[in-house]
Order: sequence, then structure tokens, then C-alpha cells
Amino acid sequence: MTAVQIMIADDHAIVRRGLRSLLETQPGWEVCAEASNGREAVEKAAQFKPDVAVIDIGMPQLNGLDATRQIVAVLSATEVLILTMHQSEEVAREILRAGARGYVLKSDADVHLIAAVDALLHHKPFLTPAVTDVFFGDYMNSWTSEDPQGDRRVTAREREIIQLLAEGKSNKEVAVALGISVRTAEAHRANINHKLGFTSLTDLVRYAIRNRITIS
Repeated sequence: MTAVQIMIADDHAIVRRGLRSLLETQPGWEVCAEASNGREAVEKAAQFKPDVAVIDIGMPQLNGLDATRQIVAVLSATEVLILTMHQSEEVAREILRAGARGYVLKSDADVHLIAAVDALLHHKPFLTPAVTDVFFGDYMNSWTSEDPQGDRRVTAREREIIQLLAEGKSNKEVAVALGISVRTAEAHRANINHKLGFTSLTDLVRYAIRNRITIS
């Protein structure tokens, strides 16, 4: 029988070790890959094609929601479970919009993680005990016509650049991270500033936080 393949993405090594230890207590479950940032999570998912990807919502370089969007866009067989420190209907909606099947609070991972992964392996939603399958169904019916990216003014690539800039990366560092030229990175930055009316890096950082592109 083929082992269940699980990927873990979290920017804290101690958290990844704890999640791995917990998940591998289950017979037939195997952690096939680990990632320490959102961009690496996308790359590792494409490489290992896990059955389930457990992804922290707040990671450097590419946040967990945008990483999820990229993963589910190319790996239809991979289910994504988001780890978050915050429980709210708004967060749940953002997670579902991104294409994840559900989420688990980090504080409750020791209690709910195994059940959550098991639900996703059966292609069933798992949010929290307070949020039922009914909410998931209502959500899907109510929001399918909405833009899954939230703010339609920026593209997926621009969201990546906004996060990197908000994290303090220079134009050169953005170019290296995305595999583009410095001139192209500068052009993207200028276009973002023009499109959104930014006059300073502070404006960009505030926008990133407000739109959950950079998530603490």
C-alpha cells in the first residue's frame, strides 16, 4: 500500500519538527518534503506532488494564501490545509478563496491536525469544530462568483512583488527571487506604485498588511 505523502511548510524549524513528529505517528503517513517559505513550498509541491500540503498562513517571500493559490492551480490532486493563529469567519473565507480545503489553529494542532489531514485525504473540508460543513457549502454557493484574488487591481505576480518589497527586499533581491532582470523588477514596482497610487514604501507596506499579502 502506497504511503500517504505530506508536505509541511512553516518558517520555523521547531514547528516543522513538531508537525512531522505528530503526523508520522500515523501508520502509512510520511512527510515527503519540508519548506521554510512560501516560494519553496510551491517548488517542493511541484517536485514531490504530496497528497496533502500543510501550510502556515504567514510565511516570508510568499504568504501561505498565495502559495496555496499557486499550488492548487497546477496540482489538482493535492489538498491544502492552512495553519493559522487566528480564527474568524473572515480568515476562513480567505482560506477557502485561496483554494485550501480547510484550516487548523496552530494552538490546536496537537488536537485537530490528524483529523484534519484525514478529512482532506478523503476530500472533505475541515475548518474548526466551530465551523461546520454547512458553512463551507454556503460559502461556496455565495462566493463562487467573486474574484478569488480579492483585489482585482493587482496581478498574481504583482502580489508576489508587493510581499517581497514589504519584507524589505531591494529591487535586485526581488529580481533574484523571481528570476527576472532588475530592470523588469523596477518596471513592476513603478507600475504597482502608479496603479495603486503609492508615493512611498510605507504606502506599499500598509497595503500589503491591509490586504493580507504580508501576514504576521
